[in-house]
Amino acid sequence: MSTTLPHRTAINPLPWILNGAGYRLDREVLDTAMTALARVGFTHITIELPPELTAADYDDLLASHGLRAAPGYFSASFHDRSRHAQALEDIRRHAANHLALGVDSAFIANDMDPGRLAHPAVGHEPDAERTLIIAEGMAKAAEVAAAEGVRYGLHPHVGSAIEVESEVRGVLDATAGSPLLFGPDTGHLRWGGTRPDTIIHDYADRVLNVHLKDVDQLAADTARLRGDDYATATGDAHVWIEPGRGDIDFNAVVAALPRDFDGWFIIEVDVPHLRDAEESSAESLRFLNSHPYFAGAAS
Repeated sequence: MSTTLPHRTAINPLPWILNGAGYRLDREVLDTAMTALARVGFTHITIELPPELTAADYDDLLASHGLRAAPGYFSASFHDRSRHAQALEDIRRHAANHLALGVDSAFIANDMDPGRLAHPAVGHEPDAERTLIIAEGMAKAAEVAAAEGVRYGLHPHVGSAIEVESEVRGVLDATAGSPLLFGPDTGHLRWGGTRPDTIIHDYADRVLNVHLKDVDQLAADTARLRGDDYATATGDAHVWIEPGRGDIDFNAVVAALPRDFDGWFIIEVDVPHLRDAEESSAESLRFLNSHPYFAGAAS
């Protein structure tokens, strides 16, 4: 007998935050995004907390749109040991805000690297020692956050020092037994040359939450051949595409997860492939509602 699992789904409002003017995160942008996402039919969105809002203010803003919070994203310069202490203080605050919003898990990543942003998805200038330093810092941060009541999962990200498969596995293997879990992003894994379903299967017991991101492989291959930087590849070339319209096998991804997996699935389309952010988000919701694994669980 099959059992319907309580798959928790949400969306990241990045298409509104990453606009033509660059990165803009403030109350006005969030109000616009929340209005559109509520109209589309989403009920949960990723925590994107502007510096001018307290967690209580943010919660009130969500509630005014009939929305609730879902796991957010934390990054720091873990590649620099001298900055680990600051990262621990910062993640305490990040965890506290999550708890105040009723969320007990999040993604954790290393900050972007200029060299890798210039040469994305190829593991530019690899450094095994750097990977171990990042693992050390993330393990400490995850331990601090776990003591506060929030779990964090490693989020690989093209343009960062944890980009290609050897780096992802390097951090996960070096932190085995620590509170650091795995927060795979299907799109960043695929663009970085890793099969999402394979690595999710291999670390299935540590998967906390999943970013559902799709990739237009032809666009990614073309961008690589041209030598596009990250902004050009994701902006002009449109490497990212709405889930189900690209080349990631999401059937294989969900099959790789434990049968009793109860983490979050969060849609991310940083730069819409369709006409605009609202149309893109509506298409993402249609994907969730039409996929057997998620159908009926999109809220």
